[in-house]
Amino acid sequence: MINLIKAPIEKELENYEEFARKAIRSEEPLLNSILDYVFENKGKSLRPMLVLLSAGMHSASPAAGLGKRAYLAAMLIEMIHTASLIHDDVIDESDTRRGHPSVNARWKSRNAVLTGDYILARNMQAGLESGQYDLLTYVSRAMGELCEGELSQSDHSARVEMTRRDYTDIIYKKTAVLIGSAAALGALAVGAGKEAVSRMRRFGDYLGMAFQIKDDILDYTGIDIGKPVGNDLREKKITLPLLALLEKCGPERREELTALLRETDSRPENVETLRRTVIEEGGIETARQVMQEYVQKAVALLADYPHSHYRTSLATLCSYVAEREK
Repeated sequence: MINLIKAPIEKELENYEEFARKAIRSEEPLLNSILDYVFENKGKSLRPMLVLLSAGMHSASPAAGLGKRAYLAAMLIEMIHTASLIHDDVIDESDTRRGHPSVNARWKSRNAVLTGDYILARNMQAGLESGQYDLLTYVSRAMGELCEGELSQSDHSARVEMTRRDYTDIIYKKTAVLIGSAAALGALAVGAGKEAVSRMRRFGDYLGMAFQIKDDILDYTGIDIGKPVGNDLREKKITLPLLALLEKCGPERREELTALLRETDSRPENVETLRRTVIEEGGIETARQVMQEYVQKAVALLADYPHSHYRTSLATLCSYVAEREK
C-alpha cells in the first residue's frame, strides 16, 4: 500500500531526500557517520509524503515539479520528528529503533543527544537561510507543542491517571501536531490560500489523531518489532484502550486496574494481565471506533477536491493508517 501512496511523488521523494541530506550534512566525521546511519534507517517518511502529496494536490502545475520550497517544508517537519525520536530513545534507554540498534545504543547517549540537537540546529539554520519565514514560523509552533505533549504524558504517567480530555490533548500535541503541520505546509509551500491551508491542517490533525490511536492499539495487539508489546503499560501510560475500559468501570474495579498498573515495575506479570483484560473487555474495540471516526473526518475533507492521483494517495494514506499492523 505504501508504494501506491508514494507513486505520484516517487521522484519528488528522491529529490527531497537528496535535498535533506545535503542540508543536514556535517564536516565532522563522527557526526556524519551517525547522520548517514539515521538517513539509511529512516522510517516510511510519512510526513514528507504528506507534505509532497498536499503540495501536489494544491500546485497549479505539479508536472513542472514541486520545487525546493516544498522540499524545505518536508525537511523542516521531518527533521523535527527525527530528532525527537533520537532524544526519545535516550530518555527511554531504548536499544532498538525500527528493528535496528538505536543511535544511543551504537554511539552512546551523549552522542545521540548531541546528534539530535545538531539536526534541530541545522534544520532551523536551513530554514532561516532560505528566507522562507512563513514555513519556519509554522514549524516552530509545532516544536513547542510537541514538547508540551511529551511532558504532559510523563506527568500523567507518574501520577497514573488520565481523562479522555487529557488523552486527546496529549496525542494531539505529541503526534497530530506534526502530521497536521505536514499537510498544511504542503499547501502553504505551493502558494495555496488560507482556506486550503486550514483545510489541510484539519485533515492532517484528524489523520494524526488516528495514527496515534492506532499506535496505542498496536501496543496491545501488535507484533514485537523492536518496541515490545505492552511497552506503554510498562511505562505506566494510560492510552485509549485502557482508558476506554476504565471509563466503563465502577470505582472499585477502576482502582483494581490502576493498582495493577502502578505495580508493573515490581510485578512484570501485571503487564500481560492488563493487556489481556483490555482486549477481552472491549477496550480495543472502543479505541478502534474512535480511530475510525477520525479517519472518516479526514477523508471527508478531501471530497471537495477534484480527482487526482494526489487526492487518491491521500485517501489511501488514511486507509493505511487505520489498517497497518506495525
